[in-house]
Amino acid sequence: MLHTELASRLRTAFDDDRDAGTFLLRLERYGADLVESLEQVYGDQAPALLDGLIEVMLHAFHNRPADLRRLDEARLLRPDWLQSPDMIGYVAYTDRFAGDLQGVRGKLDYLRGLSVKYLHLMPLLKPRDGENDGGYAVQDYRSVRSDLGSMDDLSALARDLRGQGISLVLDLVLNHVAREHEWAEKARAGDPHYKAYFHIYPDRTQPDAFEATLPEVFPDFAPGNFTWDEAAGGWVWTTFNTYQWDVNWSNPDVFREFLDIILYLANRGVEVFRLDAIAFIWKRLGTDSQNQPEVHWLTRALRAATRIVAPAVAFKAEAIVAPAQLIHYLGSRAHHGKVSDMAYHNSLMVQLWSSLASRDTTLFREALQAFPPKPATATWGLYARCHDDIGWAISDEDATRAGLDGDAHRRFLSDFYSGTFPGTFARGMVFQYNPATGDRRISGMAASLAGLEAALETGDEVGISTSIARLRMLHAVVLGFGGVPLVYMGDELAMLNDYSFEWVPEHAADNRWVHRPLMDWALAEQARDDVNSPAGRMYAWLQKLVQARAATPHLHASVESRAVHSPDNRVLLLRRDHPMGVMLGVYNFSHEDVSFPTWALREHLGEQAEDRLSGGRLTFARPTLRLEPYRAMWLTEL
Repeated sequence: MLHTELASRLRTAFDDDRDAGTFLLRLERYGADLVESLEQVYGDQAPALLDGLIEVMLHAFHNRPADLRRLDEARLLRPDWLQSPDMIGYVAYTDRFAGDLQGVRGKLDYLRGLSVKYLHLMPLLKPRDGENDGGYAVQDYRSVRSDLGSMDDLSALARDLRGQGISLVLDLVLNHVAREHEWAEKARAGDPHYKAYFHIYPDRTQPDAFEATLPEVFPDFAPGNFTWDEAAGGWVWTTFNTYQWDVNWSNPDVFREFLDIILYLANRGVEVFRLDAIAFIWKRLGTDSQNQPEVHWLTRALRAATRIVAPAVAFKAEAIVAPAQLIHYLGSRAHHGKVSDMAYHNSLMVQLWSSLASRDTTLFREALQAFPPKPATATWGLYARCHDDIGWAISDEDATRAGLDGDAHRRFLSDFYSGTFPGTFARGMVFQYNPATGDRRISGMAASLAGLEAALETGDEVGISTSIARLRMLHAVVLGFGGVPLVYMGDELAMLNDYSFEWVPEHAADNRWVHRPLMDWALAEQARDDVNSPAGRMYAWLQKLVQARAATPHLHASVESRAVHSPDNRVLLLRRDHPMGVMLGVYNFSHEDVSFPTWALREHLGEQAEDRLSGGRLTFARPTLRLEPYRAMWLTEL
């Protein structure tokens, strides 16, 4: 129970008894999580920090708009809103999608055409001028990039989106700020209060000790993890780029600042925060300074405090880490269901492209079977590709169980998708080659990686159809896995690589811009008018997938997809055990017809099943079922 003295003191902060009751009930519900988490991280400093946080929370609660308060109540009544089968995400850069925030407001009909309910606009808070890591070097968390509009424009867009049942998702960069951020400027000016917001060392002693166990994120253009700053008079921790200063989360003032930012943006209408680079926020000597236990206590504290003020808000962890570490970002043991509500299933993306190249799903199955189960209250963010590169996050252990050499398979995938492997269909680019490790990540639009670019260049009609079939199958897996499917702008139209990035000075050194094109609105019109064009075929298929998904309760994200044995390694079988019955996803990753034994379907579904994608009914009386190349089926029990 909430301490009586504290409750009495807090009641004086309210003019309305109902508001007081609401705040105190939520504080009673989430206060223990908040206090315990703060104590675990900050020890004796926790009580003073809590007093300051309550002041921040009360201010935000009083300033929360009425329509967002109603949304809070609705979400408390439906806490599984992110897990619903009709939840579809769309991800875009504001300027590349529609010019600015006002332009996005004019494209809501397009988003409705895809049944979008979750719109992630990539970094739009004010970044530093010049190079800014695609917007992830934030100079001001309370301002919008000037060419995109104002904070009032953001609030207006959020209101319009809410009116259409669409949640606004924004990035919150937790690990670092731009060197030009107010905190960093004050630190460089010698203010000791703000110098304590960062990791600054007078000489190389400590940096060299840390470097002994730290990896390099961008070895090509940002080697090392520390940068000398003359004004600050020291070596500053800069994990990602010299102009991105890592903040010091061991300082409780940093925690208070970020909670204030979260609640400010939540009151502007942000419903989901993508917690960028969250794995890096706690530093520990002798480790890689990733995935440290304090990260999860900090996330739990931020979530608890946010739930007290704005329970409609959800957290999504941007943690591109090994599965054994990833599960902790959704909550394990003491943190079960108490940290982020959502996390990226990066492994799914990696295995999709791996199986597409090898035409074998053994590794896919082994990797999924080794995945720890997530909390039933959490969900995955799922995608065929993202704004980032594809790093071949394939463990040697998974590879060995699949009968592969991990290093050799990773080299094969880099060769295949960079277009150098004999017979490849892919057109991708190598990103961040690390000669020390042999690591070669890949950039490229999904359609170019799936073969459409090469087929169009040669006028190969069979190749065009085959590449579209590959894309359709990949998206069927994503939408049929159970989570929030994330469609990255342009993939719904099978858009190709955009090589014009090389002519933009701030983009030229980063070939990930090859898969961050300007939206082709003429192609979007063509897709609606010509269903036989590549864009038309892809767009129509995605609409069909979305409609089938919304009508399939088995895809509620509280249920996990399990990879089960397949008698043909070209075919992936994903089983979901839902109260409505079993669902079996069947996916042929081969360019060949497969005569698939029906006994392998009967043992999961019985003698008959419905294919939710075709609408047809199947009877498994014959010994085999023909699966055309890249065929996808969502089978449910009759």
